[in-house]
This record gives sequence, C-alpha cells and structure tokens, in this order.
Amino acid sequence: MISTIEKTDMELKTDVLSELEYEPGVKVSDIGVLVKDGTVTLNGYADNYSEKWEAVRAVKRIAGVKAIADDIEIKLLHPLLHTDGDIAAAAAQHIEWSSLIPAESIVVTVREGWLTLDGEVEWRYQKNTAENVVRHLSGVKGVSNLISIKPQPMTTAVETAVEAAIKSAFKRSALVDAKKIQVEAVGGEVTLRGNVLNFAELEEAERAAWAAPGVFLVNNQLTVKWFSAE
Repeated sequence: MISTIEKTDMELKTDVLSELEYEPGVKVSDIGVLVKDGTVTLNGYADNYSEKWEAVRAVKRIAGVKAIADDIEIKLLHPLLHTDGDIAAAAAQHIEWSSLIPAESIVVTVREGWLTLDGEVEWRYQKNTAENVVRHLSGVKGVSNLISIKPQPMTTAVETAVEAAIKSAFKRSALVDAKKIQVEAVGGEVTLRGNVLNFAELEEAERAAWAAPGVFLVNNQLTVKWFSAE
C-alpha cells in the first residue's frame, strides 16, 4: 500500500541542519534554518556564491521539503579584492577554456559582483556548463543565466522520437520513476507532468528532458509528493 507521509517541522529542521553540517562546501554555523508547514527558509551569510548554491542544493535532497526560500546573503571575505572587471575577465576566460561551450556565443556582464550570461546556444548542457564554470569564481555574488536555446524545427515524427528518447532515459535512471511521469513534445517544447518523490528526482527528470536533441524549452509541471510503501 502506498501512503503519503509527513514530517513535522521540527523533524525537517533537524534533517536540514544535519545535511548542511554534512555538506563540506557549507559553513553551517553561519546559516539559519526556519521551517513552517514544510517550507524551509535559509538565512544568514555565505562567504561566496558557491557556498550559497551548495546550501540550497543540500536542502533539495531532504525528503519532506515542500518549498525552499533562499534568503542567504553573500558576505565576501575580501570584497575589494576583485573588481567587476576582474570577475568579467575571469568568467570570459573560463568560458573560453571550456571545450563544451561555444565561447563566441556567450556575452558576460558583471555589476556589483552579480554576473549575467547572455547569448544563444544549441544545447541546454552548453547553457548549464557556462553557469557551472563561473559559479565558483571568487567575488561572484550571484549568476543570472539568460542564455537562450536556439529552437530547432520538429516534425511529428521527430516529436514522437523525442518523447520516446526521454521516456527511455527515465527508465534507465536510478533516480526517476518513469511510470509516474507523462511526457509530451510539441514543436521543440517538452512538457513533464506527474508526481515525483523529491526535488532531486524532479531535477533529474528535467535534466533528462533537456538532453533530448532539438529541445529548446522544458515546461516542468511535476509535483513533489512524498510517499512511503506500507
């Protein structure tokens, strides 16, 4: 029998604090955790954007979390060490060095430590890679990834093939229950519907959908619901 389970807010807070303490990239003593009705709010300070990002990612792994509010502020250890120009130059260089990214398609701008990526690429993994290579740069307070995916024309046959490819990817994944997710591809846009057990499964399902050739938009309508087998 499958039944929905709920954790109390105190149980969730304990699990979140334990996971943050377990995460080596996070200084848990600087981060506060509030939980109300399954929604986790993170506040406090992080030394850099990478630590802030790792803290949020750690909370996504916790069973029972219904929503996350990220109120962590970046408090740089050496705020005057890296100017916006320094950060922009370093970001452009890291993107250029990556063999996965068409560097000529990406434009980097930085304002008060906040880095913005613009441009157009053919694949979602290229957009993700561009953000990944700049996220950990010293002095970065945040990243806005505005890179767009170049749309590709799709016939009905191609749409059917894309749906089949995504469903096959779900079946191969140890994180995704393919039976609970519906996939629809129309003109390069993929819509996912159904229920997943946690944010990790939700993100993996979206990642697999983006990996299909020709996809330029994923409409993720998956709902996080927590179950236990009895």
